[in-house]
Amino acid sequence: MPKQLLTDLLLQNQLTCSFAFQQITPENAHLRLNPQTASVGFIYRHVAETMNLFGYFLGMPSEVTNTTMGHTDEGQGNDVEASHVLLQKGFDMLQNCINSTPDEAWNDPIDTPFFGTVSRMRIFSHVLFHNAHHAGQIALTLSKGA
Repeated sequence: MPKQLLTDLLLQNQLTCSFAFQQITPENAHLRLNPQTASVGFIYRHVAETMNLFGYFLGMPSEVTNTTMGHTDEGQGNDVEASHVLLQKGFDMLQNCINSTPDEAWNDPIDTPFFGTVSRMRIFSHVLFHNAHHAGQIALTLSKGA
């Protein structure tokens, strides 16, 4: 049951976020809510990178390089197609994690620099929340940004 439940959560996150993510194009990736905020393309790249980088805590290390966490938007999200590929790689990694993690291991403690020691399930759920949070930012920026 946990594998099916987690797969359902992942698929719903992917679907919900897709309503914003699929609207991102090279023509609108530069939009910002205001001059102090990151661009749509940067936020999208950030989601894709972060999802893959959090794989480290889930036992699925990635070769993805962080160019967004703790960095200023300097055009890292201009290549929308590359971000799209990276995002799909992240969703695939999460599905592989679900498939390969024994049910009892979801309660295993994981040490993180962000949250201290938390369960694998909490890390997984944080990734999904993070995706949805930024999808909302992107949707708002696409509708109101300049």
